Amino acid sequence: MKLTILDPGHFHAALLQKNMYPGVDATVDVYAPPGPELDDYLDRIEGYNTRAQDPTRWRVVAHTGADFLERFAAARGGGGVAVIAGNNRRKTEYLTRAISAGYHTLADKPMAIDVAGFEALGRAFDLARERGILLYDIMTERHEITTILQKTLSAIAPVFGELRQGSVEDPAIIKESVHHFSKQVSGAAIKRPAWFFDTAQQGEGLVDITTHLVDLVQWECFPGQALDWRSDLRVAGARRWPTAITPAQFAQVTQLDAWPDFLRKDVQADGNLHVYANGEIDYALKGVHARVTVLWNFEAPPGAGDTHFSVMRGTRANLVIRQGEAESWQPALFVEPAGNADRAALERALEQALPGVQTAYPGVGLARTDSGWRVTVPAAYHVGHEAHFEQVAAQFLGYVAAGALPAWEVPNMLAKYATTTQALALALAQ
Repeated sequence: MKLTILDPGHFHAALLQKNMYPGVDATVDVYAPPGPELDDYLDRIEGYNTRAQDPTRWRVVAHTGADFLERFAAARGGGGVAVIAGNNRRKTEYLTRAISAGYHTLADKPMAIDVAGFEALGRAFDLARERGILLYDIMTERHEITTILQKTLSAIAPVFGELRQGSVEDPAIIKESVHHFSKQVSGAAIKRPAWFFDTAQQGEGLVDITTHLVDLVQWECFPGQALDWRSDLRVAGARRWPTAITPAQFAQVTQLDAWPDFLRKDVQADGNLHVYANGEIDYALKGVHARVTVLWNFEAPPGAGDTHFSVMRGTRANLVIRQGEAESWQPALFVEPAGNADRAALERALEQALPGVQTAYPGVGLARTDSGWRVTVPAAYHVGHEAHFEQVAAQFLGYVAAGALPAWEVPNMLAKYATTTQALALALAQ
């Protein structure tokens, strides 16, 4: 199988090549305009090829020039896989061109950043179905062990009970993600393209990182079920607010000493750039109320990184993921009795359920806490965010080899992007 990379403006494109894949050609074609973003991609691949431990063997053939997109489409996919991770303003255009050219397409999130993009995405999925092409987005968070175990325990009725419906004021599901403009990737300080700070090109926080959170709500609460965004979704509220970036901070992560013209519209009177990277969505899915929140700070506290918080409320137990200072900034899953639930009965249910969980995840255990139990997880399962890209790619390659996605994936991708783009439209209208 052959990989083709289209305009790799985001470092996620390179992360998909951090390791080799069985049955995948080591020669990779890259179609992109010349410039710093292509250079950064090539430098990362060279770093993976020359590292001391388990180096990769990628051979990159770069096709550059103003006509790169036409040359990409003319090359024809031939059943190979196109990877699209870059400027989101052209995402639906790119993936539509890839599908038309016969490429199975693995696209970084978000695949749509506004209502018009969502409508174009729907047409792209229709085209993919007609052409027998698979289109899929990169949902890394499904491979994080604490989220997997949260989903696993929520399916064990004697432990979790039934998922509560909740309300707008008291949602049954809460997910919050904190990210940072300045951070380390593959051991080096990240360099952000200037357009990453332009929500007209990157997308607002309401339609970017929230895709992961909305995806997890669907994946955990309605496993294996196809959702219909027209009938199953109701967006009740949404709000957005900016992160202020100083000129020095911008220069630190972009290596640029001035605002580009397209960002000047967002520079405030105090000289700082306002990026609408933060947002919150309150919505109901098949009557279950959820709240997802994304926050962007410039950089994390010492020793910390991006963090995830999640609550699933059941009639017998609440399943809570925390990743704060008390957890040494590592995600940890807790089981806590819900309301007036009998703690002794819940403990017996956990003890009875644990052997089944350990069959799938050997070494997982329980430790009592003041409020319930912490699920103990062997360090080998904490592979880190970067490794999840390889896991997603390997899974997608398996789907391509099988010739189909699970039946629920496409309707649920549409439900996910309907949620985020409707939320943005609602927030902008307020």
